[in-house]
Amino acid sequence: MELLTFCVTTTAFQLGDDYYQQTEGMAMGSPLSPVIANIYMEHFEELALQTAPLKPSLWLRYVDDTFVLWDHREDITPFLDHLNSLRPSIQFTMETEVDNKLPFLDVQVEKSEEAFRTSVYRKPTATDRYLNFKSHHPDTVKK
Repeated sequence: MELLTFCVTTTAFQLGDDYYQQTEGMAMGSPLSPVIANIYMEHFEELALQTAPLKPSLWLRYVDDTFVLWDHREDITPFLDHLNSLRPSIQFTMETEVDNKLPFLDVQVEKSEEAFRTSVYRKPTATDRYLNFKSHHPDTVKK
């Protein structure tokens, strides 16, 4: 257990001539970090939703992005404040729909009276450029 704890919580890195040690969270670059972070976030979500005075009718999460349906007449801001009060190192931000549309990951979700429609979403800053295959990026990135 000590070795596991050491492996997932200890990381050092260099920037220029200075060395830094990560002091909170999972070790950056550790293959175990995403798995353990996901397990923790499942626990965090359960606690957050159980203790919230008003709950969303839908809560979906992929890594660190959430999609929430809020059917209450009350403002959602107290719910956001509740989430951000549980652990200072985990802070949520919020985007709300504009013209019944909300981007989530690379999907544009559009609300109509009957259903939700989806289409591909591209950020306004998207250039649709690809890396030159002869560039100095790792092959896994280029593929």
